[in-house]
Amino acid sequence: MASAATATTQLSSPFRRSSKLNNNSNNNNDKALIRDRVMRGKSRYNKDDHVHNGGGGGGGGGEGLCWKRPSFMYWTLEDVVHVAKYHWMPCVFAVGLLFFMAVEYTLQMVPPSSPPFDLGFVATRPLHRVLESWPELNTLLAALNTVFVGMQTTYIVWAWLIEGRPRATISALFMFTCRGILGYSTQLPLPQGFLGSGADFPVGNVSFFLFFSGHVAGSVIASLDMRRMQRWNMAWLFDVLNVLQAIRLLGTRGHYTIDLAVGFGAGYLFDSLAGKYEKNKRRTLSNPHKEALLI
Repeated sequence: MASAATATTQLSSPFRRSSKLNNNSNNNNDKALIRDRVMRGKSRYNKDDHVHNGGGGGGGGGEGLCWKRPSFMYWTLEDVVHVAKYHWMPCVFAVGLLFFMAVEYTLQMVPPSSPPFDLGFVATRPLHRVLESWPELNTLLAALNTVFVGMQTTYIVWAWLIEGRPRATISALFMFTCRGILGYSTQLPLPQGFLGSGADFPVGNVSFFLFFSGHVAGSVIASLDMRRMQRWNMAWLFDVLNVLQAIRLLGTRGHYTIDLAVGFGAGYLFDSLAGKYEKNKRRTLSNPHKEALLI
């Protein structure tokens, strides 16, 4: 009777260490109790509310933890205020999620017979009209943009060949290869009102991928490398020129807004991937001086 009473007491307190359950019968009962609690959906884990199987070494495994209640049932008003105060950015994103869910499910889609809607094109209509009526200005801006692309390319190659830092070059190679794959996979229609120029890069009005903008991504890659080297003035100059470049591309209808936005993100993404590639190679190279050879 005493043994049965002890076992009953221990099983009725499932959140305490059961150090005295040494026989197989009581261990099996303990495991069955844990499985029963988990199956009933008690998913909140508390470090003070758990059960360990007896023995400590061999038989317990992962079944020694019991989930209790759903997480939100522990929230208080103080917790909500804390989240709103110290995690305001995810809260703003949550509001944005709800807003754009409403927009998405109530907005009429653009029919196949109509040109795509682009908010950037709407915002740059005055610039488009000026460039359309003043071809010489369009050519001048195209030439300046080509110079800027040359600056990006020169810096990225210089960092590799002269300074022995290949990260920007690796990033650009990753980026342009991925751009080619995506650009060929989904070929967007040329925007209506496109204002090409023979002074633009690629030279002339040749075919090019719209998604995503290699102009913007390449500038971001160069700017990030400048910041790593603490060349702050050069980095800020490239950022300003990149913004002006994006405005010009919208004004000439050379890219959709989504091309430019993804171009900014792609620059950060592929710079990060190139950094991870370099870090991985440093672990495997026996001679770190060969890193600049891309070996």
